[in-house]
Amino acid sequence: MALILSIDTSTSVCSVAVHQDGKLLACAELFLDKTHSENLAAIIHDVMGYLGFTPKDFDAFAVSKGPGSYTGLRIGVSTAKGLCFANDKPLLAIGSLEAMAYQFHCLNPDAKGSICTMLDARRMEVFCAVFDASGRNYILPTEAHIVEENSFASFLNLGTTYFVGNSNDKVKAAINHPNAKFVDHIYPSAKYIGYLAEEAFNAGKFEEMAYFEPYYLKEFMSTSKKL
Repeated sequence: MALILSIDTSTSVCSVAVHQDGKLLACAELFLDKTHSENLAAIIHDVMGYLGFTPKDFDAFAVSKGPGSYTGLRIGVSTAKGLCFANDKPLLAIGSLEAMAYQFHCLNPDAKGSICTMLDARRMEVFCAVFDASGRNYILPTEAHIVEENSFASFLNLGTTYFVGNSNDKVKAAINHPNAKFVDHIYPSAKYIGYLAEEAFNAGKFEEMAYFEPYYLKEFMSTSKKL
C-alpha cells in the first residue's frame, strides 16, 4: 500500500494523478495544444498543494513509458526521474496502451471480445496492442502497424474487437467489418497509470533509473503485417 504520484504525457493530454492505497485522491488533466514542459511542473505543484503533500511524502513516482509522443514521453520521464532522484524514491513505469485497455475494461466491465488500443503515429500508422476482455493480458504485443482494409482480421473474424484510442477516425475509414466497434473518448491518463502503478509497487516492479528510457517505438514497419 502506497502513496503514488503518476504522470502521463504520452499524447497531447497532460495529466497528473495521486493515489493512496489504490484509491484516487486527485487527478488533473489539461487538453491543450501546448508542449508539456510549459504545464507539467505547475500541475504537479498544484495537485500536491491542494492535497497538502510534499514530494518527500510519496512512496514512489509513476510515469507512462509509452509508446506515444516522442517529445511528450521525454518530458514526462525526465520529470518523474527528477522527482525520484531528488527525493530518493523508486520509479514505476506503465505502458500507455496497457493503461488504456485497463481503462476500457473499467468503464465497460461486461464487454466481451478483444480490445485493440491504438495511438496515432503518422499517415496510416498507429502504435497498437491487442488485449483480452479483461484488459490485462496481451494477445498481440505492442507494435507499429500500417492500417489497411484487412488489418486485425484475425481478431475481427473471431468476434467483437473494440478499437480504442485517438486514431479511430482514420481506422474507421480503412476497416469495414461488422465485428469492429469503435470507442471514442478514451485516452492515456495518469488516473489509470496510477491504478496499475499501485499493483507494480506492491509487486516490487521498480525501474533502474540510471538506465530507464521511454518506449519510443521508433522503428516503423515498411510493409503492413497481416493481423
